[in-house]
Amino acid sequence: MRKFLSSAAIAVVMMAGLSAAHAADVKEVQMLHWWTSGGEAAALNVLKQDLSKEGFAWKDVPVAGGGGDAAMTALKAMVAAGTYPTASQMLGYTVLDYAQAGVMGDLTETAKKEGWDKSVPAALQKFSVYDGKWVAAPVNVHSVNWLWINKAVMDKIGGTQPKTFDELIALLDKAKAAGVIPLALGGQNWQEATMFDSIVLSTGGPEFYKKAFNDLDEESLKSDTMKKSFDNLATIIKYVDPNFSGRDWNLATAMVIKGDALVQVMGDWAKGEFVAAKKTPDTDFLCYRFPGTDGSVVYNSDMFGMFNVPDDRKAAQVALATATLSKSFQSAFNVVKGSVPARTDVPDTDFDACGKKGIADLKAANEGGTLFGSLAQGYGAPPAIANAYKDVVSKFVHGQIKTSDEAVKQLVQAIDDAR
Repeated sequence: MRKFLSSAAIAVVMMAGLSAAHAADVKEVQMLHWWTSGGEAAALNVLKQDLSKEGFAWKDVPVAGGGGDAAMTALKAMVAAGTYPTASQMLGYTVLDYAQAGVMGDLTETAKKEGWDKSVPAALQKFSVYDGKWVAAPVNVHSVNWLWINKAVMDKIGGTQPKTFDELIALLDKAKAAGVIPLALGGQNWQEATMFDSIVLSTGGPEFYKKAFNDLDEESLKSDTMKKSFDNLATIIKYVDPNFSGRDWNLATAMVIKGDALVQVMGDWAKGEFVAAKKTPDTDFLCYRFPGTDGSVVYNSDMFGMFNVPDDRKAAQVALATATLSKSFQSAFNVVKGSVPARTDVPDTDFDACGKKGIADLKAANEGGTLFGSLAQGYGAPPAIANAYKDVVSKFVHGQIKTSDEAVKQLVQAIDDAR
């Protein structure tokens, strides 16, 4: 999801955003986002169409690359200049940072009218409500602990669903022996860390994941279990192709869609690419939880952070927020996006097999206390800590950190420095 832009490119994006904000029309919704892949753009179009029916024009301020680093750089420039967009796509702790800075709007009246407090899970309200006020509208719930598998390749090699990490490695060996790239990965730090989220949960279990990556418990971070997690990362990374470094996430997904690779470990935004390619679960592709993580969901949630815009632009903002959390949009959007609704009262009727599983898994994890924020995706800890984590994981993957012991030491130190 992350594609880093050059300084010059970021400057162009910033100026585009500033110009858009200056040119604001009261009947226009300006949206800063990083949804530019095929599946993401198709999902966003659902919202554009809904708002168009209400008489609101859509003004894109897009920044290519789905994890948002470049988009958040552009947003900082807009906020510093006092030229706020109607809303910006945001993740977790970034919403709270801007709320603490006092630049967010107040959606509480709309939230009360629409009953958001009863339908949005508490885990999401932690990031969308600040000081008793709703400042963001959750769009969806993504979970990261998924395997996406090309079914034709799976059938060709006689593979079956892996239930353990060792079984996953055996499956990758089968793909390698058949001359297929076993693991599709983009060598960008956020992708590597997203996969490591799943490896840590699989290696240590739910309680260990929570202690290490949500509570930031130092004993867990420096434990033998964390070392074993890095050992497992070292094992699985051997199955990528030589050209993985720098590859965008959706290009890795395309490798699986085309049958050039067997499996991708990625959040369920990957399913949006399969949907855009008109592929069907259980016919063209398979969706399994990462081995050893069944019963738990490691999540992130795209949110539309709403800024404190002038009064004459607030009608457009309320229309955006209302549309975003309507049951009809939550269903239609998430069917296309690959995620599941941010409301717990949306029927799963229109969702495919993977979507139905995602909804059921979220409900069970929410009720069972096994719904955990993804550290790689901005929901486990504040950005400085998440960035330190991604940096250490990426250095290990690319050989700059040589051993698991050293990786554990550097992880503990990096997180301590970032606290």
